[in-house]
Amino acid sequence: MARAPKLPQIDTEERFLAQVAWAYYVEGLTQEKVADKLGATRLRVNKALSEAHQRGLVRISFNTAYAACAELEAALVARFGLRQAYVAPAPQNPDDVQKVTGAALGHLLSEVLADPAVKLFGMSWGGTLNIATRFVAAMSRPDLEVISVMGGLTQGSDLNSFEITTRLADLLGAQHSYFTAPLYAGSRESRDTIMQLDVFREVLEKLRGVDAMAMAAGDLSTRSLLMRDGMPKDVAVEELRALGGVGDVLGTVIDAEGQPIAHPINERVIGIGLEDLAGIPNVILAAGGTYKLAVNRAILRRGVVDTFVTDEATARALLAGPR
Repeated sequence: MARAPKLPQIDTEERFLAQVAWAYYVEGLTQEKVADKLGATRLRVNKALSEAHQRGLVRISFNTAYAACAELEAALVARFGLRQAYVAPAPQNPDDVQKVTGAALGHLLSEVLADPAVKLFGMSWGGTLNIATRFVAAMSRPDLEVISVMGGLTQGSDLNSFEITTRLADLLGAQHSYFTAPLYAGSRESRDTIMQLDVFREVLEKLRGVDAMAMAAGDLSTRSLLMRDGMPKDVAVEELRALGGVGDVLGTVIDAEGQPIAHPINERVIGIGLEDLAGIPNVILAAGGTYKLAVNRAILRRGVVDTFVTDEATARALLAGPR
């Protein structure tokens, strides 16, 4: 009995998958043109491309620093229930982390503020937000109003709410208004008196009604502008740490669970509170640097942040932590 010749067997199905993938990815043909070239239907071509991926015949690689960031963004959204995450690639110099985070926020705000549905935008203050204003695209939004959502520092600074709000509004051709009060009152009693004034009650209601807002978070170290220049003289940072404080958001010092610590400083904040954030459609938090890991995790756990802007190293550290 004659033996069958040892000839290589051709897998016609795999050969077809290879032809489809080559025509689509290498030649750059549309699925319709691939179908015409190979005498197949567009549906078969579509299924062939999917199967080629499943079999591992085609592997797509991204020659860009943003590929890893896209993966981290998706993971952050899933982990913390965000609407959107924007992760900036790790800078070559770790000291530039605030710059890249600020630049990322600036690009994001260019998209957010181009939306005509955003009529009232709240702006916090800090180093990251200050940098962001250098990267926001100029546009004409005379129908938009930019309003500061925090009281200011008593000493002059280009990171103060007045300067940042003005600079952003000028870029947008928008209106702007200030929250003309210090960030902290001298006592709880004076804070309550100020907050009950008609002019401040009206401003606070306006702040609670913004369509979107950008804010920062700071740690409890001298790297934080608030800890360095804005904390009242009768408050020591060591006191805040001893009570479990990990950082501040909008001037309120919070613990690792995102709750305000039991310290009188939190009763002296003039402005909107963390509980007000739940009613704002798009709360944008921008905070980079692994030294802000604890405060970032704390505020994200509260579930009040919709959009999170950070850097690659901080994103990885957040995702590596406990759920």
